[in-house]
Amino acid sequence: MSHNVLVLNCGSSSLKFAIIDAASGTTSLTGLAECLSLENASLSYKLNGKKYKIDLPEGAQHDAAIAEIVSLIKQQHLDDSLIAVGHRVVHGGEAFTGSVVIDNAVINGIENNVALAPLHNPANLMGIRAAQTAFTNLPQVAVFDTAFHQSMEKQAYLYALPLSLYKEHGVRRYGFHGTSHYFVANEAAKLINKPIEQSAIITAHLGNGCSVTAVKNGKSVDTSMGLTPLEGLVMGTRSGDLDAGLYNYLSSTLNYSNSQIDAMLNKQSGLLGLSELSSDCREIEEAAEKGHMQAKLALDVFCYRLAKYIASYVVPLGQLDAIAFTGGIGENSSLIREKVINLLSFFAFDLDHDANLAARFGNAGVIATNPLGAKVLVMPTNEEWVIAMDAHKLVEAQ
Repeated sequence: MSHNVLVLNCGSSSLKFAIIDAASGTTSLTGLAECLSLENASLSYKLNGKKYKIDLPEGAQHDAAIAEIVSLIKQQHLDDSLIAVGHRVVHGGEAFTGSVVIDNAVINGIENNVALAPLHNPANLMGIRAAQTAFTNLPQVAVFDTAFHQSMEKQAYLYALPLSLYKEHGVRRYGFHGTSHYFVANEAAKLINKPIEQSAIITAHLGNGCSVTAVKNGKSVDTSMGLTPLEGLVMGTRSGDLDAGLYNYLSSTLNYSNSQIDAMLNKQSGLLGLSELSSDCREIEEAAEKGHMQAKLALDVFCYRLAKYIASYVVPLGQLDAIAFTGGIGENSSLIREKVINLLSFFAFDLDHDANLAARFGNAGVIATNPLGAKVLVMPTNEEWVIAMDAHKLVEAQ
């Protein structure tokens, strides 16, 4: 029997897609539509080891990209082996504690959380509706970024605000990157040869968006992102934590509008804002190496904030078995990992420089250990495979 699942991951201006064998994790088709709604929208994909690129019409949206993907899948008869379509949905709020087969009630639930993820949930819904139209006979499954963190306790997820804001409007910490943190924590437990149900692992997902999660006995007990994906670590263009009093200062003293503040914190801050150079960590590392002082400053702030978060998560965990770095930066930047390990001097990690340099481009491994037996690992994430596995499990159950 086939285990093939079409996975759609609709971002605010991009769409990642893949056909994945849920049993093995192997892909027969992978691709990315990017710069959607801009003049240079394009679709690139890899099929049977060969790479292709198509220019999409100027200003093409998600629906145009999905139409191209569907046409490609049907031309190649790849739909014959599909058992389901799995969708990444960014915000499930408190309504969804796990993955679900999509029906009208689920769509309503996703719509109800649009205000909490205005850039992502509408794109996710567009992907769901287009796939429902294209593959009428296939079950559609929603896998939520927030679901893994629904195991947090009130002390971890409540803000110290009037409680009515939580009771009436759902204002609380939700956390994101859940599929990545779940996958990486489970793989890390295998690597250190410890049952996930008896482990204490800190996972650091570092990409353009960054978050840290404390995973105790396989469950998320705390995480750095909050009500929205803006809170927590310094990111590519997002500020992460700051003083909420800044809003009033910017609006009343500097006459910023709400939309200007929102755009600044989400799109003009983080590594980009500090370096005034780029949001891409690789470019910043190169510039810092050449003596660019603001690039060096951006890296210092990024690593300092990250190390502080990692150290603080020993509180909910009570012990530490492993720290696992993942995501584009976490998997590939030996410099960031080294700087963070050096900042965690209290933990007395002994860094293996050769192992740290070798852990790149999909290579997993242990890069540091300490006298208490805790390990620092690099672990490639695979969110698409998690989505495929969840979709397969739900279809089987039906």
